[in-house]
Amino acid sequence: MTDVQANTPTRGEREYRKTATIRATQWWKLGDHPAVVLKSAPNRYADEGISWCPTLEGGHIVTPGDWIATGVQGEHWPIKADVFATTYELVDSARAAMETADD
Repeated sequence: MTDVQANTPTRGEREYRKTATIRATQWWKLGDHPAVVLKSAPNRYADEGISWCPTLEGGHIVTPGDWIATGVQGEHWPIKADVFATTYELVDSARAAMETADD
């Protein structure tokens, strides 16, 4: 399948845009976000768990650089950095607050 075929809508398919505002924190290590926990994994020593974010669907492994999103109902989910960069943009009020803090 070519890129053109992949981006061509199929019959009945429509495009949608997310409109909800989320809060997000970029995660690098345990302690950066309270939703990320150390989960033990099979075939590992007790202190060699995996970083895990419980989600409404069950949960996902978190790796350094992922963003941890908080939805409108307080739910959390990880988003890979490249997906986050192409999907989300900083809202104006947050951008203004960051620029003021940098001065």
